[in-house]
Amino acid sequence: MSDESRGSDGPADGDYVAVLDRFEGDLAVLLLEADEETVGDVSISVERLPEAAHHTDAVLHVTVEDGDLVDARYDEDETEARADRVQSRFDRLSRRLGDGDDEHREDDASR
Repeated sequence: MSDESRGSDGPADGDYVAVLDRFEGDLAVLLLEADEETVGDVSISVERLPEAAHHTDAVLHVTVEDGDLVDARYDEDETEARADRVQSRFDRLSRRLGDGDDEHREDDASR
């Protein structure tokens, strides 16, 4: 039995952006994206990942042929850009929630 598998429908042949979603034992589960939409997933042996991509949320450019991942290249710049965008959204949300907390504290203090 192979240690690698395709997602439920299997990805079509082609080039994708892939994001390392999670590890399941010795397998890495990659979510495949086309036009910024998740279109499938593939599980590969962790050993087949580029060394720099051994972390969740790593962004790679991959090629799928006959349902198998045949090439994977780590994209450090895109990985960092996505992490920065997520952190920025989190920071904005935290500030908005923090503003609401200040109002509640002022209300509580006036009681």
